[in-house]
Amino acid sequence: MNEIASPGQLRLAYLRWSLLTVPAIVLLGFLSGRLANSGYGNRWFDALEKPALMPPGWLFGVAWTILYILMGLALAIVLHARGAKGRGPAITLFLVQLLMNLAWSPLFFRAHQVGSALMLILTLIVVVAITIWLFARIRRVAGLLLLPYLAWLAFASFLNYEIGRLNPDAETLVAPALSTQI
Repeated sequence: MNEIASPGQLRLAYLRWSLLTVPAIVLLGFLSGRLANSGYGNRWFDALEKPALMPPGWLFGVAWTILYILMGLALAIVLHARGAKGRGPAITLFLVQLLMNLAWSPLFFRAHQVGSALMLILTLIVVVAITIWLFARIRRVAGLLLLPYLAWLAFASFLNYEIGRLNPDAETLVAPALSTQI
């Protein structure tokens, strides 16, 4: 049985991967933000001086939802590319950057570690850039789907830097939710 799959079968296989990856990544992103109490409504974040270019709160939810969908679609394309050279390392690096992404909100919003969050997001930018390159070597469109994510990370790192600059005492402004008080 050495039959080649029909185009319809190939589309169905990609659709199955997408139906797994997109909701999983969107859910993980939502949970990370929710558990970290990220965004406006967080007592600590509300008390911070914000940069002039700070977008309204609703935009973050919209942007991250779109970015997580694009990430899920890109991952599905690479997962679907069975036998492609470099597929394993590309998927591994994608998962590493996803864990780094999910760690940023708790580090910034929950632990109030503005400087550490900046270092994390700058490292994340490098890892995502490498992931884009690896994905593009497998399927060009998979790499292209991650470019808006990289652009948003650059903007988010600017906001992170500016919040740190405008609030040098940010870490002590309000007791972090992760601290233990006896």
